[in-house]
Amino acid sequence: MSTVAYNVSVNLPGQTYVVTIAPGILRETGRRLTSIAKTTKAAVLTDKGVGPLHAPALRASLDAAGIACVQASIDSGETHKSLADLLPVYDAFLAARMERSTPVIGLGGGIVTDMAGFVAATILRGVPLIQVPTTLLSMVDASVGGKTGVNHAVGKNLIGAFHQPSAVFIDPQVLRTLPPRELRSGLAECIKHEIIRDVDGFAALEKNIGRALALDMDYLTDLIAHNVAIKARVVEADPFERGERAHLNFGHTFGHALETVFEYRYAHGECVALGMIAASRLAKSLGMLDDAAVQRIVAVIEQAGLPTRVVDLNTNAVASAMHFDKKVRSGKLRFILPDRIGHVVIRDDVSEAPVIQAIESLRS
Repeated sequence: MSTVAYNVSVNLPGQTYVVTIAPGILRETGRRLTSIAKTTKAAVLTDKGVGPLHAPALRASLDAAGIACVQASIDSGETHKSLADLLPVYDAFLAARMERSTPVIGLGGGIVTDMAGFVAATILRGVPLIQVPTTLLSMVDASVGGKTGVNHAVGKNLIGAFHQPSAVFIDPQVLRTLPPRELRSGLAECIKHEIIRDVDGFAALEKNIGRALALDMDYLTDLIAHNVAIKARVVEADPFERGERAHLNFGHTFGHALETVFEYRYAHGECVALGMIAASRLAKSLGMLDDAAVQRIVAVIEQAGLPTRVVDLNTNAVASAMHFDKKVRSGKLRFILPDRIGHVVIRDDVSEAPVIQAIESLRS
C-alpha cells in the first residue's frame, strides 16, 4: 500500500481547514476528528450503496475514539438528491439529540457530500461538517469548497448554501470498490481542472490517464492531491463564486442542462465531459480556441472512457434548460470558455446560434 500522504490547506477569511489525502485514512477518522473537534457524538450521512462498504470502518474508528454515532442512509442516485429525501435524515439526527458541536460526517460520493453539507448548514442553524468522500469526483471536487445543496425539478443544485467543512479526509484506497463508470466520471473533473488552470498538468494527464483507470494508487494519490490543490486555490480567491470561482463550472452550463433533460440517465461526470466538448467547440466557433486544442480535449475525454456524443439529443430542450443555470445574470447565459488549454474566460455576450450549433455537435 502506498505510504504517500498530502495535506492541502484551504485558507479562507475567518477559517482554514486541511484536506488530507492518505491511503488508509478512513480507519483513522475518529482519532483525527478528536484533534479538531470537541465532541462525543457524530452524525453520519451515507447512502445505501456506500454504507455497507465503508461505514463499518468509519464507525469502528469513531467507537475507538469514544465518539458515539448516529447514522442515516439515503437511497443512491441523483433522483434522490431532494429535500424530501433529507426529511428522514433530519428526523434521525434530531432524535439522537445532536448539538451544535456535533459534526455531520458525509461518507459517500458527490451527492452525499452535497447533501451532508446542506444538512450541516441548516440543522440547528449550522453545525460542523467533516467530509469523507468515497468517489474520485467527490474527492477532487464536491467535498472541497463548501458548496452544498439539493436538486429541484427545474434543475440541478438550485437549493443550497455555502458551508465549508472543518476537515476533509480522503482515502484513495476506497476507490478500489468504485464502479468503473464512476471512476471515469471523476476523471472528467480532473480533466476540467487541467483545462482551466494547468497546461502542463493536462499534458501529464494525457500520458498517464491509463494509470488512473488501472487504479495505480501512487498515481491516484498524486492526482487527487494535485486536483485538490487547484480547487483550493480557486476557492480561496473567490469563496462565494462572485467571479473567478465560476471557472470551476467549465463544461457545467451545458452539462447540468444535459443531466436535467436526460433525467440523470447520464452520470454527472459524463455530462460534464460532453459539456466540455460543447464549450470547447463553442470557443472555437467564436475564434477563441484553435482546432488542435479542441482535438486534444476530445481525445483525452475519449481516453478516459467518457462519452463524446449522445443519442436522442433534444437540442432545444437542452438550450432551454441552460437558462436555469445558476450563473445566469440579468437573463444572460454566462459561459466558461477556454482560450487555450490551461486558461478560461467568462463570456456573457454569446448569441444563440453558435450555442445551438455546439449542442448539436454532440449528436451521435
